[in-house]
Formats: sequence, structure tokens, C-alpha cells
Amino acid sequence: MAAEHRRPVEPDAAPTVAHHTAHHAATAGHPSAPQAEQHPDQEQHADQRQDSDQRQDSGQRQDAGRQQDDAPDPNRWKALVICLLGGGIVLLDVSIVNVALQSISSGLSGATPEAVQWILSGYALAFGLLLVPGGRLGDAVGRRRMFIVGVALFTLASALCGFAPNGFVLVIARLVQGLAGGLLTPQVTALIQQLFRGKERGTAFGLFGATVGIATAIGPLVGGLLITAFGTENGWRFVFFVNLPVGLVTILLAFRYLPTTPKEERGRKHDFDPVGIVLLGAAVVALLLPFVQSEQWKSNAKWWLVVAAVVFAVLFVLWERRYGREHEPVIDLGLFRRRSFSLGVGLATVYFAGFTPLFFVLTLALQSGLQYSALLAGVASVPFAIGSGIASTVGGRIVHRFGRQLIVVGTVLVLIGLGAVIWVVADHYGPDLGWWLVLPLLVAGIGSGLTISPNQTLTLSEVPVQQGGSAGGLIQVGARVGSAIGIAAVGSVFYSSLASTKGDYSQGLPLGLGVSLVFVAAALVAGIVDVVVGKVRGTEASV
Repeated sequence: MAAEHRRPVEPDAAPTVAHHTAHHAATAGHPSAPQAEQHPDQEQHADQRQDSDQRQDSGQRQDAGRQQDDAPDPNRWKALVICLLGGGIVLLDVSIVNVALQSISSGLSGATPEAVQWILSGYALAFGLLLVPGGRLGDAVGRRRMFIVGVALFTLASALCGFAPNGFVLVIARLVQGLAGGLLTPQVTALIQQLFRGKERGTAFGLFGATVGIATAIGPLVGGLLITAFGTENGWRFVFFVNLPVGLVTILLAFRYLPTTPKEERGRKHDFDPVGIVLLGAAVVALLLPFVQSEQWKSNAKWWLVVAAVVFAVLFVLWERRYGREHEPVIDLGLFRRRSFSLGVGLATVYFAGFTPLFFVLTLALQSGLQYSALLAGVASVPFAIGSGIASTVGGRIVHRFGRQLIVVGTVLVLIGLGAVIWVVADHYGPDLGWWLVLPLLVAGIGSGLTISPNQTLTLSEVPVQQGGSAGGLIQVGARVGSAIGIAAVGSVFYSSLASTKGDYSQGLPLGLGVSLVFVAAALVAGIVDVVVGKVRGTEASV
């Protein structure tokens, strides 16, 4: 490249030499012209040419340096596979444990109903607690380092879960597992931000979205297979042991292929903002706790925690504004002034509130209501996983062309699919319900694939790479909060209906999923608002 830049200099130099030759010839015919006056002129021209060449060489070196820095990482696709492996086992554990609860209750001493509830809710709480601080740590000390630490801690916690001698130890291990998941997950989105640009970033987020959809939907199937293979008494242990080989392989590959901290970030000092982290953590826990414990904690006093969450959130915002004047806050509140980011986080929150409860109540209805085995209940979710996986990959590749309009199409398909599920359950509740659910779940899966990954891509499209971890953590916090609220709201209606109809799942399931429809409809409204506002202002969200 440097040689190509120098070629145009040579023709420019030729007239300069000819000019000096003519000048010497002319002055030779005029003895009266003193020779001493020629040399300063020649030296001046020579100095000018030398300065020009030096500036040009310096510019060429700077251009070459910028091109080298901007060049895509040759290992970026291998790094993406590693990120998806790490993120996938975390997301798989959100749903795989659902079908193992009966096995845990019967095969583990001390697995009281309260302990079993904490096995689920404790993981969700710990996961949500560390998402933003985990993203901040990755931005500050290195995403590769925090990714490896997160996978290692998650793998160790999974081993502790599998070897747990009683319910108390399993609850503690699940809390640690959730913290590790909260540390690991924001590194995945931040690394995608760092490694990919333009259309490639959309494709990468599409594959991440496929991983989210497939891991969430196929978790019950994997859990069912393991429990069937190893028996009801100890099958639940292998639900956790399955993470061990995946975790170890991921760690080894991460050391080799994940990128180190970018050059421009090396040596840069970051503020950890401990007060901000504590206030935000308190707000997240206070908001999540009454929802994840809604069935066990019957007293209405739990809802005062929501008020406390609002107070902590207000204090957090006030602190961040003050702290951000002279230091680097844990969250740049200016991100929320970007419509693509603020609306994308809100859309993710309400969408996950409608999307996540589907498998929670459906698995209960199939196993407890129709006496499906854990394996058959898991097989019922496969159509959703297939549709979500394919649509996420396609959506990631075309989001740069259609923007938020693609999300509108996706949420419409999810509404159609969920509506069809409600109709099928109401009219065809029986042993063959799994077959009737194939097409509705496939349509809902396709819609989900066209919603999750495009929204992730567009939400982070205007976020600076150096803030990718914190921003990605905020999206995940929104998704976790939405999931907790959705499961609590849908579960409340679902269980209330079962109580009033003496266990009639054919009535309870449609009513519960009707609440999911409301949340998905809210996500659709958010997408439409963004499209309309973007067209009016000429600022449509794009990659």
C-alpha cells in the first residue's frame, strides 16, 4: 500500500528537477548573477521536498495503522462459535431444570417445595443481579478474561450442583451458577460488538438469537433425554453434569481464539463506580424477588419491594448523574437518549414477559395434566426451536435491509402462533395435544427468531464498542426482569384457574397464555411506534 501511494510523487518530482536545470542554464549565460544566490534557493526547494516527503510518509504510516486496526479479526467466526457455546449453556440452564424438578423432589433429600422453588428463582435472581456489573467488568478489565472466568465459575458450580448431597447445597450452587451466568452473558454481546461490523454484525447477532431461541426451547428436551437415560432418582444430576465437558472445551478454545483487549483500550483506567453497582443491584433484586417468589410468598407485603426497587432506581439515577460529571459511571445514562437503545430495551422486556412463560406453563400442563414423560414434554417444544433457529439466522442477515419493520413482522407471527396454541388447547386438549401444537409452535418460533436477534442488533447499533458490555448487560436485565414478571403474571392466572376449576388444565392454560398475548402485543406496539416515529423524523433504526 505504501508503494502505491508513493508512485504519484515521482511525476511531480520530475518538473521540479527540470525547473532547476533550466534555472542553472539561464544563470550561466549571465555572469552578473552571483552564484552564491542560487544555493539558498536550491536548499529551500530541497527542504520543501524533504518536508513534503516526510509528511506523506507519516500520513501513509498512519493510514496503514488505521487500516490494520480496522481490519476484521481473522478468527472472528471461530470466536463467535466459542461465545455461543458459553452463552448457550447458560441459557440452556434456564429451561432445562424445569423438567428435572420432579426428579429432584423425589431423588434428593431436603428438596422441600421451598428449596425447589429457590432452585429456580435463586438462579434467576443471581443471574439478573450481576448482568450489568459483569458487563462493566468486561469493559474495564477485558471481555476475554471475564468470559473465561465466567465459564470456569459456571462449570465449577455445575459440578457442585450435580454432586449436591441435599437441597440446601443445591440451592447455594444454583446461586453461584446464576452469578457466573450473569458475569458471562454480557461478554458475549460485547464481543460480538467488538469483532463484527455492518452486515456481519447482523449475521452474528442472528446466530446469537438462534442460540437464545433454541437453548430456551430445547432445554426441556435435553433434560427429558437425560432423565430418561439415567433414571428418575439420579437423572437430575446429569442435567448439571452435561455442562462440564462443554465448559472445559469452551475455556480451552477461548484462550486460543478470543481476542485480547483492543489496543486503544489498553492502559486506559476505568472507574468501577461501587456505589452505583450496589444501588443498581439492590433495585434489580428488590424488583425481581416478589415476582420470582410470587407462589411461595403469599403475603401482599412482598409488593412493597417494588416500591423499594423504584426508590433504589431513583437514587441510582441521581448518583450516576453526579458521579458521571467527573468519573466514568457504571451506566452512561446518555444511552437512553438514543431511541434505538431505549426502545429496544423496553421491547425486549415486554417481549420476554410474553415469550418465556410459554414453556413454563406448557411443560406443567403436559407433564402434570396429561402425564407426558419428561422426554415427551421436551419433544413438544422442538418445532418452536426449529422455527426460531432458522428465522434468527435469516433475520440477522436481512435486518440491515428492513430494520425495525422486521421485528413488527416477527411479533405479529408470535401473536398468531400463541393465539393458535390457545385455540388448540381449548378445543383439542387430550393425549394427542403434542401433535396439534406442532404448527402453532413452529409459527411462534419463526416469529420469535425474527424478533429477538434483530432487536438485539438494532438496539446495540449506535452503542460505542467500549460500552458494549454494560449496554448488553442492560438488555439482558430487561429480558430477565420481563421473564420474571411474565412468569409471575401468567403463573398467577394459571394457578388461580386450576384452583377454581379443580385442576382443569384445558381452562387454566389458555387463560394463562392470554396474559402472554398481552405482553407480546405490547412489544408489537413498541415496534410499530418506532417504525412510525422513524419514518416521520427520517431516523429509522438501521445497522
